[in-house]
Amino acid sequence: MEEGELEMMTRSEASRAPHTGVHTARCRAKWGWIVALGALFILGGAFALLNVFAATVVAIVYIAAAMVVAGAWEIITAFQMRPWGRAVLWGVVGAMTLFAGVATARFPILAAVSFTALVGALLIAGGVIKMALAYQLRDLGRWELIAIAGALSFVLGALILAEWPASGLYVMGLFLGVNLLFEGVGWVAMGLAAKTAERIAV
Repeated sequence: MEEGELEMMTRSEASRAPHTGVHTARCRAKWGWIVALGALFILGGAFALLNVFAATVVAIVYIAAAMVVAGAWEIITAFQMRPWGRAVLWGVVGAMTLFAGVATARFPILAAVSFTALVGALLIAGGVIKMALAYQLRDLGRWELIAIAGALSFVLGALILAEWPASGLYVMGLFLGVNLLFEGVGWVAMGLAAKTAERIAV
């Protein structure tokens, strides 16, 4: 590497150092709050895993709320669009999204069963695609990991559909609980790392 390039890299790193130091100082000052947030996520995940049906309803209501907000925003956006043909089409899409969100909130159990069937089908399709991709990548290293991931996805989707529609009463809550646990562990680890870190590598 030439001397000029090395000097430019050194200056670039030096210019980023103050910003990194600021972020590090903020994280270290708030590490207790970060750990507390992670602990809260872990408690939420544990509660969800112990009450998968209630967690499923909560997950469906959350999805319904997101659909209602998205649909309302699309309708508002439609009034600001031109030409009118495009605005009407955009408004129709927003109205359908809004209606779907209201229907999901109104019938959460039916929605949970429907979403679970969709999740199972997507897992199976994704597993098949991953295994096919792994077969195409046999000349590369570690292709077996892709194949294993695809097989696990396929098996998980098959298990979900094998117990459908009963699986619709707990699968969404189970996914929610596992997701909260992983997020909580991640936040706790970050908070503890921020407590002891002297600097963040650039």
